Amino acid sequence: MRFDNGRQSDNVEDRRGARGGRSGMRIGRGKIGVGTIVLALVAMYFGVDPSVVLNSGLTGGGVSGEAPAGAPPANDAEARFVSMVLADTETTWQTIFQQGGGRYVEPKLVLFTGATRTACGMGQAAMGPFYCPGDQKVYIDLAFYDELRTRFRAPGDFAQAYVIAHEVGHHVQNLLGISGKVQEARQRLSEAEGNQLSVRLELQADCFSGVWAHHADRARQVLEAGDIEEALGAAAAIGDDRLQKQAQGYAVPDSFTHGSSAQRVRWFKQGLGSGDLKSCDTFSTRTL
Repeated sequence: MRFDNGRQSDNVEDRRGARGGRSGMRIGRGKIGVGTIVLALVAMYFGVDPSVVLNSGLTGGGVSGEAPAGAPPANDAEARFVSMVLADTETTWQTIFQQGGGRYVEPKLVLFTGATRTACGMGQAAMGPFYCPGDQKVYIDLAFYDELRTRFRAPGDFAQAYVIAHEVGHHVQNLLGISGKVQEARQRLSEAEGNQLSVRLELQADCFSGVWAHHADRARQVLEAGDIEEALGAAAAIGDDRLQKQAQGYAVPDSFTHGSSAQRVRWFKQGLGSGDLKSCDTFSTRTL
C-alpha cells in the first residue's frame, strides 16, 4: 500500500502496557471458561459485537488492571501502519457520509495485548480483531497479524489493511442502524436463522471494506501491484468453511456466522468494483 502523506489517526488508543496482559485472562473458576474459549475460537476472527460470547462466559475477575491508554510509540512501525489505515478510512467515510447528507462519527481503535475490558464485555486476543458497538471501538491485538501470515498464509500489508477496513465496516453498519436491527431480529429467531443474519451482516462489512478500497484508490492511489490479491487471500483464509475444516475436518453450513471463503471474496470484490453502498445490500439478495 502507498500512503504518500503518511497521515496518522488521532483515534488510536494503545493499551499494550496494561497490567495482566496475556496472563490476565485465566481459564477456570471465576474467569473465562473453557467452553467460552472454544466457542470464541469457532466464531473467531472478524466478529461483530462479541458481547454474547464474552458476557455469558465471564463469571468474575478478568484482567487485573489497565495502564492509561495513549498514542502508540512513534517508532512502532506496525502500529503506525494501522494508524495510517484508520486515518484513510476516516477520510473516505467522511466523504461518503457527507455526500449522502450525513455525518461520519469516527471510531476509536484500541491496541491491546491478550485481554482488555470493553463495553461488550472482556475482549480477548483469541477472538481476533473485533468491533464493539457499545463503545464504538475497534479492538486488535497486533499479534493477530503474525497469525494471519503464518497460520492462515495471508501475508501482505493490504491483507492487514483489510482487517481494519472490515471492522470499520461494522462501525458504518452501527452508524446506519443496521447492526441494531440485526441484533433485535436475532433475538426473535432460531439459532440457525440468527446465524444466517450474522452471515449477511459480516458479508456486508466485507463489501463495505471493498467500498473503502475503491474510493481510497481513486482519490489517493493507495493500491500497489498485488494488493488486491492480498486482500482476497485474507478474505478467503478466514471463511467459515475453511476455518471449520481446519478445526474439525468438515464444515457445517448451518453454523456459519461469517460466510464461506467464496462468499467473503465475492462481497469484497462487489464493494471494490462498485464503490457503492447500495451494491452491498446482502439482506435483500437471495444468493450470497
